[in-house]
Amino acid sequence: MADRTATTRTRNRRGEGARLRDEIVAAAVELLDETGDEGAITLRSVARRAGIAAPSIYRHFPDQPAIMLAVVRQAFAELTALLRDEVAAAGDDPRRRLFAGCHAYLRYAEEHPQRYRLMFGGLWMPSLNDTSVTRDDVATLGDACIELLTGTLDGCVTAGLATSADLHTDTIALWLGLHGLAHQRASTVAFPWPPDIADHIITTLAHLRDA
Repeated sequence: MADRTATTRTRNRRGEGARLRDEIVAAAVELLDETGDEGAITLRSVARRAGIAAPSIYRHFPDQPAIMLAVVRQAFAELTALLRDEVAAAGDDPRRRLFAGCHAYLRYAEEHPQRYRLMFGGLWMPSLNDTSVTRDDVATLGDACIELLTGTLDGCVTAGLATSADLHTDTIALWLGLHGLAHQRASTVAFPWPPDIADHIITTLAHLRDA
């Protein structure tokens, strides 16, 4: 079982509480990646993996959903950084930047399926009346990713490469298309997906003109 794997840990010096917090989150991510099961992330299993006593977790996370929220936030930060790097590497061409960001999104979902499912599955989220996690905590997840996609689509519109008349709505539609493809690829692995299906989705939902 995952929670039987313990790590011997050197006690942090005074003032190194942030390090312990990072180690707790890293332990939770390891358990998620190894098991593919968010149910494996408990206060006890995370404490054992981090090599600490379970009560030490409460100094940083009041409950298990708070740990899950930290894992999800870290995953979104990873995704945002990947999108930003890939868009920047695509150069100045708006169309290439848009496709680079969208394909990076799909690649993250494919390479980190457990994290991606946790980011959008919501199964870890209990009633907000029973946890320290607030509605505002959840509502802002993914905002930076949407802003990046919005920026790339706006670049296409400004350059006359896309005909979107409602940038926000079309960005959300584009994200839904990417998310739907990522989800279905993970769920129906034997389906014969057309090789250009991603580009077709991007072109259609971004209202791109013919190249």
